[in-house]
Amino acid sequence: MPDVTIALDESGDLGWKFNAPYRSGGSSRFLTIASILYPQDKKQHPKRLIRSLYKKFKWPTHEEVKWADMDSFQRIEFAEKLKALTVSHPEIKLLSITVRKENVQEHIRTDGNKLYNYMIGLSLLNEMKDYDKVFFIPDPRSIKVKSGNSMHDYLQTKLWFDKRANTILTTTPLESQSCKAIQVADMLSGVVQNHYEDGKSDYWRILEPHISNRELFF
Repeated sequence: MPDVTIALDESGDLGWKFNAPYRSGGSSRFLTIASILYPQDKKQHPKRLIRSLYKKFKWPTHEEVKWADMDSFQRIEFAEKLKALTVSHPEIKLLSITVRKENVQEHIRTDGNKLYNYMIGLSLLNEMKDYDKVFFIPDPRSIKVKSGNSMHDYLQTKLWFDKRANTILTTTPLESQSCKAIQVADMLSGVVQNHYEDGKSDYWRILEPHISNRELFF
């Protein structure tokens, strides 16, 4: 199959402090990892989507606008544009996985990085295995260095041995301000996380039919 790119970002945190409200001294109760997958010949579409938002809302082009910076009208616009993109180009896929952190066992909490890599595997490996080459672009902040194996080595090993795939994985972390596809993933993770963490589901209702979503420890 044609080579594909997968851009990934996250929303929430890997903290485990649940005796205080989130954003007021406590950790998030959920962690979401979201990705956009697109063939190489469709790489212009995530760029166009982000640029259209900057143009419509007159955002300064020298500053990155993240999901947390957007108002509700801008968030609805993003959700509608991303929905239209996936309808017009069904080979562009949206994927997400969310963990309910309060249900994670204590022994797993000792290395949240392994949980993070496991979540990425659950979300992406079945997609990755169908392609000869996958160009994987996570935000550098998503690379967890404490795990014994890097994210790249973990995914490549699972592809070859567990999935019996010939897929060659190339992992290239990029800062989100340098990659429009990661900016799409940031906003997508915000859509999903807002649904779980805050019960704000207006944007989720627009995109949910178009997201391959998984839940962990629910």
